[in-house]
Amino acid sequence: MHAVILPSGDGLLSVLYLAAAIVLEICGTTSLKLSEGFTRIGPTGAVVVCYAASFALLSLALRVIDLSIAYALWSGIGTAVVAAIGIVWFGEPVGAWKLLSLALIILGVVGLHLSGPAS
Repeated sequence: MHAVILPSGDGLLSVLYLAAAIVLEICGTTSLKLSEGFTRIGPTGAVVVCYAASFALLSLALRVIDLSIAYALWSGIGTAVVAAIGIVWFGEPVGAWKLLSLALIILGVVGLHLSGPAS
């Protein structure tokens, strides 16, 4: 059985930084689509602000969280959520291969998390 260790102190703050970085990356990527090739000023501004803030918060999270874990979570969760947004909000086609690929991304992120810190 795997013990669940909840972060506290700096660890908790780093997890919150990472969570906020993921949300901002998702917002930035969605805004990238909405910017229509940087021809719409509002979404274009949101891309710049969201990505800058996302990278800043990711860098703060990396003070405590291992790079391999933080980046896997940041990119994997971001990829999966953005793909879901594409399907639901933008009407992108969905098929078995796309769903399987998304499931594998999620499985990989979970696997890295469960691998725990190196001993």
